[in-house]
Amino acid sequence: MNQTERREYLIRELLKEEPRYRRMSVPGSAQEQKDLLRSLMNVRRPRAASREFLAVQDDYLKEAIAEKGITLLADLTPVEVDLYLWQGDITTLECDAIVNAANSGMLGCFRPLHNCIDNCIHTFSGVQLRLKCAEIMDAQGCEEPTGQAKITPAYNLPSKYVIHTVGPIVDGALTQEHRDLLASSYRACLDVAAESGCDSIAFCCISTGVFGFPKQAAAEIAVQTVKDWKSGKNSALKVIFNVFGDEDFAIYRHILE
Repeated sequence: MNQTERREYLIRELLKEEPRYRRMSVPGSAQEQKDLLRSLMNVRRPRAASREFLAVQDDYLKEAIAEKGITLLADLTPVEVDLYLWQGDITTLECDAIVNAANSGMLGCFRPLHNCIDNCIHTFSGVQLRLKCAEIMDAQGCEEPTGQAKITPAYNLPSKYVIHTVGPIVDGALTQEHRDLLASSYRACLDVAAESGCDSIAFCCISTGVFGFPKQAAAEIAVQTVKDWKSGKNSALKVIFNVFGDEDFAIYRHILE
């Protein structure tokens, strides 16, 4: 199969899963197909998929990520010893673990085509990730507390693992509790990465999107927490601060340089 054939197959299979979608047809244009496929993956509840579906999906996603261009940690230049600043799409970064800014349900973002990092990671990892997260949450028996972390395979992403953490929600004035919880998220991710044998980890800007944490304060906490953790553990773990927007890049560059 080529990419078009894979995409059309996946769309047809996902439409067949839901009776309410069965009368929908596959769009003609490539972009409409891509949007529909992502939307169907976004809203799909955690459930097992056939081997054939997973094989086609995996081939499709790996080629789609390769087309976007994969960035290797070895190609990045550290700004300090074992600390990196990189602007780009975290789903294209090849390192041991990437951090996902999750919500307390820990099942990913169900909003079709939403551009949050949770949505992007679940989309390009594949439907296996939501099922794995659901298994973890079922075993836990409650929502994920703020400031902790869970690790899963990354499936079709270039990284080996995804580390999921729920950062604090800031609705109003920033408090010391918000600061402490954000620092806890960073420490929990670092602890999980070290316990899992990771040599590198890439952090997104936890809580600074829809969760409302002020970007400058969040970046200061992120950098200081990572430095304190590495110093206290005498760790050689390589840490990448991943940013997507220019504003975040400028903030981190100023703090790190």
